[in-house]
Amino acid sequence: MGGACSRKRDQQVDEDSENRGVSGRYCKSGSFKWLGNSLSRSVKDNELGKVRCPSLMELCIYKIREDIKKYSTFSMLPRDISQQVFNELVHSQILTEVYLEAFRDCALQDLDLGEYPGLKDSWMDVISSQGSSLLSVDLSGSEVTDLGLIPLKSCTNLQALNFNYCDLISDNGLAHISGLSNITTLSFRRNNQITAQGLSVLAGLINLLKLDFERCPGIRGGLVHLKGLFLLKVLYLKVNFHCLAFAYLLYLVLQYLKQCYTSSKISGSAINFDRIMVSPASSVLLFSSFSGLTNLKELHISCTKVSDHGVTYLRGLNKLSLLNMEGCPVTAACLETLAVSNLFYAALPVLLYLNLSRCNLSDDGCEKFSALRNLKVLNVGFNDITGACLVHLRGVVMVDYVLLLLLQPGLTNVESLNLDSCRIDDEGLVNLAGHSYSITLCFIWFLLSMLRL
Repeated sequence: MGGACSRKRDQQVDEDSENRGVSGRYCKSGSFKWLGNSLSRSVKDNELGKVRCPSLMELCIYKIREDIKKYSTFSMLPRDISQQVFNELVHSQILTEVYLEAFRDCALQDLDLGEYPGLKDSWMDVISSQGSSLLSVDLSGSEVTDLGLIPLKSCTNLQALNFNYCDLISDNGLAHISGLSNITTLSFRRNNQITAQGLSVLAGLINLLKLDFERCPGIRGGLVHLKGLFLLKVLYLKVNFHCLAFAYLLYLVLQYLKQCYTSSKISGSAINFDRIMVSPASSVLLFSSFSGLTNLKELHISCTKVSDHGVTYLRGLNKLSLLNMEGCPVTAACLETLAVSNLFYAALPVLLYLNLSRCNLSDDGCEKFSALRNLKVLNVGFNDITGACLVHLRGVVMVDYVLLLLLQPGLTNVESLNLDSCRIDDEGLVNLAGHSYSITLCFIWFLLSMLRL
């Protein structure tokens, strides 16, 4: 009886993403949606002027709701029926702590009590009595405290927990659910009590797929504790992009990629962190994570706060072929890292494309480019480079762009080098003489000066 509506034990809890910002409900059970859909269809039929006869099941549920005072327990009913009775009482807001007692040991699977009035710790004993049958609980907006979460330890098959707007739950409450390793969805949105230390207990929730800590200001720096959650697919945060928490978020992304590379899930990849705004101190943590991405082929980190020290973590990326650091506050000192790792080997042996435009480069140190023997395209435009450096920039193969494209001695494979808006004069161009190739010289600043004549 009622078996057709039964929810399978291994069925994942659906997330009603369209209503995330409206109702505050994080997840709804299949049975609750079933009843809700039937009620909504009745309303729609009435709006069209048609009266639909309710099903026998609906009539039974409505009758139980009307006579709820007569029942002391529903434990003898099939789970499907007791689940629908519970959902109807919640929907009509008739459920009280006294009526809740009738659902003790009913093996209910989904308890959607989000924003339900009067919900507090004393309700949790009946809620936890569902035992291993319980799969999802929504307690958002309730007065449940840390002590109220202790009984949930017996609900070992819980998959989804929603504690949004539960201001009385702190780090201690998180510790009580740390052993529920089957949880895939966990939400603590708008909580001022949880701190970075509290997140450390979540390391045991290895099956987490979705985690919501949106508007939880105390968790700054705590995301590093989630580095072992390799199944995590969705992480909701709302942080200041200049704060340390954002750096930790990116750190988690890189830790996940390292795991993928280690397990051979990814053979090659590109990472684009262009224009991320983290402090110099935070960038050290972020860029230190690049060192293990040995299969990385492209890295875009333009307009970030990476420094010469941060570039040192790129050593060992033996498959990196493209590096874009335009607008980064690096100097010629970073070339020591990029060019040579020891006497015989280049730090980035297969680097083909290097963009150092709008950095803090000067003539001093530019000779180190010669160690990048496979380099094809080098962009050092808008730097403080003068004609004196051109003695090191010879052997241009071809020009693909309207800008000046050059090559250093020893870089026999380089096809282009961009010196746009650098301080190159006629004397500097003498250093390019004596080579048998065709080249078009077209400096933007030169063209502008000609237009003024």
